[in-house]
Amino acid sequence: MIIPANSQNILKAAQLIQSGQVVAFPTETVYGLGANAYDSKAIAKIFAVKNRPTFNPLISHIADIDFLAEYAQTDERILNLAKKFWPGPLTFILNRKDNNPALDLACAGLDKIAVRMPKHPTALALIRASQCPIVAPSANKSQSISPTTAQHVHKSLGDLVPMILDDGACSVGVESTILDMTHNQVVVLRAGGLSAETIEDFLNEKVLFSDGNPNKPSSPGQLLKHYAPKYTTRINVLNPEADEFFIGFGPMECDLNLSPNSDLQEAAANLFLMLHMAESQNTKKKIAIAPIPNIGLGRAINDRIKRASYQ
Repeated sequence: MIIPANSQNILKAAQLIQSGQVVAFPTETVYGLGANAYDSKAIAKIFAVKNRPTFNPLISHIADIDFLAEYAQTDERILNLAKKFWPGPLTFILNRKDNNPALDLACAGLDKIAVRMPKHPTALALIRASQCPIVAPSANKSQSISPTTAQHVHKSLGDLVPMILDDGACSVGVESTILDMTHNQVVVLRAGGLSAETIEDFLNEKVLFSDGNPNKPSSPGQLLKHYAPKYTTRINVLNPEADEFFIGFGPMECDLNLSPNSDLQEAAANLFLMLHMAESQNTKKKIAIAPIPNIGLGRAINDRIKRASYQ
């Protein structure tokens, strides 16, 4: 059921969260499928609804930086990053503060926890009204295209979700950047809505990149096949074949263009929306995507389309 994200409906959604149900809600990145981080039965519903493997950990969403110390080990560098970039599309992988078994399913049994503070008024209001951290992967079937509108959520999950809070399209359009902060060196485990260059400028140090182990993920977004449309997809294409629906970038002839002006922020915001549109058309049974510069938000876009095209 899609309903407007007004204050009355946010309170109803919070009541569902408190009663052990799941709720879909918007963030600035994509729509999330949320449950109480401490309710393992509710979290099990997320895995079941999404058909998501339980070895793939979830991100806990909080609405107050001070809450971070409740269940994660922090230091001055982590807190400085949080104060600078939260709320926003940045997730930390941190060592858990204790072995609270209530968090085991959300953390896929790992001794680490993924946590972020979303930059969306509806998401923050829902977390505060629910009075608990909310774990929330993207609100879609596992390995399918991430949802950036409430309609995308309903298309993928239908009536398996009792409530979908609708607050329009997501502004960033790709998932959060994930930083592993459990070592001396900062490691990007998933490129996302906050560029590595911006993080490096703030820290005044280089960050490393790692795709992790897809068979034993240490964070979300590490599976080889992910974000995938139903049609076979090719990437880095300049000369599409006649039977390919062509998604372009920059000035070129194409069926859809992520950004005619080569704006990576615009392209990121349009990516999942245009993949949904390409999947919904039925005149061509293949998808091709133009090359995207591998800088800034381009890293996040290339990460998503690489996993979308994995065979």
